[in-house]
Amino acid sequence: MSKLSSGGNVSQAVVRRLSRYYRHLHEMLQEDVHRISSQKLADRLGLTASQIRQDLNCFGGFGQQGYGYNVEILLREIGGILGVRRGLAAILIGVGNMGRALCNNFDFSWAGIRLIGIFDNNPDVVGSTVGGFTVQAIERLDAFAERRRPDIAVLTLPRELAPAMAERLTRLSVRGLWNFTGADLHLSIEGAAVENVNFADSLLTLSYRVGELL
Repeated sequence: MSKLSSGGNVSQAVVRRLSRYYRHLHEMLQEDVHRISSQKLADRLGLTASQIRQDLNCFGGFGQQGYGYNVEILLREIGGILGVRRGLAAILIGVGNMGRALCNNFDFSWAGIRLIGIFDNNPDVVGSTVGGFTVQAIERLDAFAERRRPDIAVLTLPRELAPAMAERLTRLSVRGLWNFTGADLHLSIEGAAVENVNFADSLLTLSYRVGELL
């Protein structure tokens, strides 16, 4: 369970749906949509209207009967719940293919997060520029973390190095790990919130669902 502002303890499933709501509401504003009913929002996300109302009621509701939801207000409220205005700072460790892709193509600021430094242990990579950042040697990580106090670390280094790096980061007071290494860090790391991103898990889930259609 997660404790969010004004929402008490809510399940991770609700948190993940809130993230989807935030993304779609952001897209709606760009499409010049300013009001939407729970049913139309549900249709857009492939959910039910009752599920959306139930999720939002965990935090006070935000809708008006007969009117629906003001998209801009709901976006702002959900953004506050998810912490997009906290101004969290992130570092990235491991500037291989995945790390480069994230640095060059992913907009961290969309989630209210500032990428402030990237690190690698490959001397052929250290000193190069990726996504507007100079790759720093991993030996400089501790001093950098003590000086800049990053909240989150994005892990795109080899799987076998992930557990030790995660423990090192928690000792440096990093409290969030966005983990692309394939290692299930939540099984062993304490003192940090971990979000494991595993492409194989997602692909196998898709394979199972395709099998249901055959």
